[in-house]
Amino acid sequence: MANEIQGSCDARFERVRDVFREQLANPEEIGAAVAVTLEGRRVVDLWAGHADAARTRAWQPETIVNLFSTTKGMAAICAHRLADQGKLDLDAPVARYWPEFAQADKGAIPVRWLLDHSAGLPAIGKPMPAGSTSDWRAMTEALAAQEPWWAPGTEHGYHALTFGWLVGEVVRRVSGRSVGSYFRDEIAGPLGADFWIGTPPELDARIAELVMASPQPGEANLFAEIIAKAKPYALKAFMNPIPGPGGFNSREWRAAEIPAANGHGSARALARIYGALACGGTQDGVTLLSRGAIDRARIEQRSGPDNVIPLLPTKFGLGFQIGTEAEPIGPNPRAFGHSGMGGSFGFADPEAALGFGYVMNRMENGMFLIGPRATALMNAAFESLA
Repeated sequence: MANEIQGSCDARFERVRDVFREQLANPEEIGAAVAVTLEGRRVVDLWAGHADAARTRAWQPETIVNLFSTTKGMAAICAHRLADQGKLDLDAPVARYWPEFAQADKGAIPVRWLLDHSAGLPAIGKPMPAGSTSDWRAMTEALAAQEPWWAPGTEHGYHALTFGWLVGEVVRRVSGRSVGSYFRDEIAGPLGADFWIGTPPELDARIAELVMASPQPGEANLFAEIIAKAKPYALKAFMNPIPGPGGFNSREWRAAEIPAANGHGSARALARIYGALACGGTQDGVTLLSRGAIDRARIEQRSGPDNVIPLLPTKFGLGFQIGTEAEPIGPNPRAFGHSGMGGSFGFADPEAALGFGYVMNRMENGMFLIGPRATALMNAAFESLA
């Protein structure tokens, strides 16, 4: 029963169901869900498989899972909401809100450079103890003291982990609330979206177990390529610090607020949040962002070779990925969103009024930013609009 696809799908979007069925037929697949909204209405809501590696728990409509960097889009929405409210100036120096950040000659770095990955702070140079990912103060103090790895604003490089603490600390200083609390109170809660940055223990029973991908002989592996070919700080961007005991499935990891990497949510939540942004920022009477903020967020800021992942050209707006020639986000060049390590993905396409979310618990290796499973489902959604 668990292997059978559950949920609903409008007849117009049957192609999405077909692709999802093909993916779940892979014996290596474990569990996943996909959701699509069109003009604010959910038109695809499908799930199947298992929530654990032992295949003893069926994936349920309320199953949530760690979405890694897909979380970055949620953190960016927090910053844009504060800007919308007139509380945060994206062109102001970070040090206006976070005075300690001015150390190491960083006093002139504007907030927008944190959002577009050009601040030169993708990694912390000094070794951080394992588990420091859960220590907000330790991470933000280390980043405040860190000297940029390149002249800020001149180049860009993926701030894989540090993005969350950098943007999140600005959110905390401006709002007086942690980024997880702000996101819950201002975005996920009012919208009824099941997405958490800092997940309470009472939700453990419905969190899917992450199953890490095992490298296969001859298979392209992004991290292996980074180790072999990237700049010395690139590996630190992903591995300093490493999680504590239990890794990504531990209670410590789930509880912490790591707004670049440990948001837990559902495909429904992603599609609902991005669906609101695809429809001018308002859904069911709840306004997340103004149209002006949405348009500002998706203007290209940086593109081309990336200092941290140079083998994959990147393109960033203010806190969001924008499609590249190699990895387009559908046919509309101003669609925007964020993907996560292993395959999760959420995006908004305001031109098509489309919101999308894909989540899974079997991680996948490969030379990609947007995973092949999410890409196939996304393409099927766009084909359904033709």
